[in-house]
Amino acid sequence: MLRFAAIVALLLAPLPALAQPTPIPIKVVVIAAFEIGADTGDKPGEFQHWVERYPLAETVKIPSVERPARLSKDGVLGITTGMFGRARGSMAALLSDPRFDFSRSYFLMAGIAGVDPKAGSIGSAAWSDWVVDGDPVYEIDDREITPGWPWGLYAFNANSPAEKGSGEGASGMAWRLDPGLTQWAYQLTRDTPLPDGPKLAAERAGFRAEPTAQKPPHVFVGASLATVRFWHGPRRTQWAREWVRLQTDGAGVFAMSDGEDQAVLDTLALFAQDGRVDPRRVLVLRTASNYTWPGEGKPMRVEFADGGSDAAFEAAYRVGAPVVKALVAGWPTYETTLPKARP
Repeated sequence: MLRFAAIVALLLAPLPALAQPTPIPIKVVVIAAFEIGADTGDKPGEFQHWVERYPLAETVKIPSVERPARLSKDGVLGITTGMFGRARGSMAALLSDPRFDFSRSYFLMAGIAGVDPKAGSIGSAAWSDWVVDGDPVYEIDDREITPGWPWGLYAFNANSPAEKGSGEGASGMAWRLDPGLTQWAYQLTRDTPLPDGPKLAAERAGFRAEPTAQKPPHVFVGASLATVRFWHGPRRTQWAREWVRLQTDGAGVFAMSDGEDQAVLDTLALFAQDGRVDPRRVLVLRTASNYTWPGEGKPMRVEFADGGSDAAFEAAYRVGAPVVKALVAGWPTYETTLPKARP
């Protein structure tokens, strides 16, 4: 650890113009989309618990990224990418920074999301087995769609919502995360105690017809669907289920809705073409701050549950941190060999 700290100090110090320092080898990159206020000392968002508790003490300015990155003494780098489309630019800027070597890094996307009431409950945490892009679509007002269509959203190069189509302008429409790594992370964290309380219980009570939505917060595995638009409601949730099923050829089950996973996976796929990252070393953890449709008696508009975000911020760190620490502790093995789930 002392040797790593010395390398960091050298690389982050002012350097002669012709110097060619050895890049810092990063073990794990923790990716958050946003923070509320400062990184420390105020109301936490997605990043603050990582900065204060891990901790990520060293501040590093990444050119073209709005907020400074953070670095630990044991080789963990954390970044706040910005929400939605900005995540692509921030990830590209980070991966292009010559001060760092990401060729053997693990990447953990850890952030909040909306949860399908049929898949999970508010405050729960889902390790994503699939990431699906919901952005490359044609859109027609539902009141004007072809008779027999369920909705006016369908894929590029498709003729109806029933056709798979393609994702032009991106590296793919669906990314299957390494099953062994994902299951290893799930097995390591599935019994993690998650925050709960009267506010979350009251939110669960609005879903009497959905048994899974009434469960206390828990850890599970499911697919994430990412879009830059913020959608809501039971009809759009059914669209999300069908879209994930279609784009994964029936292998994925929609669980979490977010706005950045597709940007992160697409950027990593591009940089993997040059060997700058290993696309197998990606984990996505989404924690539920709200449901994807309102509970009984609530208006049909986007409303965030009281206490939901705070519980989700806490759950993301509680579930994500043991995985990061295990990767760092096992680095003599995990630098070259991916963890695998127990049989």
